[in-house]
Amino acid sequence: MNTIYVGNAPCSWGMLEFEQVTDEPIGYEQMLKELDETGYAGTELGDWGYFPTDPERLSQALKAHNLVITGAFTPVAFADPDAHQAGVETALRNARLLHETATRLGQSITPYVVLADDNGSDPVRTQHAGRVTPEMALSDAGAHTFARGVETVAQAVREETGLPAVFHHHCGGFVETPDEIERLLAMTNPDLVGLVLDTGHYVWGSGDCQGPTAALDRFRDRIRYIHFKDCNPQAMAQAREHEWDYFEAMRHGIFCELGQGCVDFPAVVDWLRAQEYNGFVTVEQDILPGMGRPRESAARNRTYLRQLGI
Repeated sequence: MNTIYVGNAPCSWGMLEFEQVTDEPIGYEQMLKELDETGYAGTELGDWGYFPTDPERLSQALKAHNLVITGAFTPVAFADPDAHQAGVETALRNARLLHETATRLGQSITPYVVLADDNGSDPVRTQHAGRVTPEMALSDAGAHTFARGVETVAQAVREETGLPAVFHHHCGGFVETPDEIERLLAMTNPDLVGLVLDTGHYVWGSGDCQGPTAALDRFRDRIRYIHFKDCNPQAMAQAREHEWDYFEAMRHGIFCELGQGCVDFPAVVDWLRAQEYNGFVTVEQDILPGMGRPRESAARNRTYLRQLGI
């Protein structure tokens, strides 16, 4: 039987990979309690050190709230060949914790190592998030270096832990636009590297509110995992008009609560059902000042998805 489970992540409680944006960081115990109370079944790892890094402690914390571990976001500067080995070490650290925690929990769902570029670090790509032109893309040689780095890390993860790797396209990085996603997938081994489709980043990166629906068919054979994120079209238009960089657009709430933006989530859910998708979708509601309390946003997002039947 195919089942769509709904998870969430620490970024929805203000623990973003770039910075902590809540006035007072929310501790992991409170986050897990609120995650459970609002109806989610699992969580990603978040930044290293936010959750306990000892698998026994982490598994006990998750077990107390009937949660499983679903993945670990792992940014690596893949365009820099000198960063590849450090990327292997970081990914293996995350993979070991995922694997050992999942084993202790006895969970049936296999967690993913979610690879990504070191987003927000290249000044040109950061400044032009959501309005990238072909001239800003990696050269053929640069794309080859990037792809080999992704494969190298994914291979190391598989050999040591057996866990699968997926790549997360992301605004503010070198794999943002639909064509950049396609190029990376064409240059990597499908047995090693899958795709996590992030609906919000796809809208912003493509400039097309209907983009995620088309992407599901375009990348059907490589999609292994889904991030549910919405995108505010008004904020996206303002970001283009005022030439905001990635971080400024984030501060203006470009990623809004589910159902408040332009992603066609009913169509996405219908596609997942038609494909007999079995596993987690992870909600990511990046919490910023003025957007309400994380628990309240998480509850509204979960209610919205229940209305879609998941």
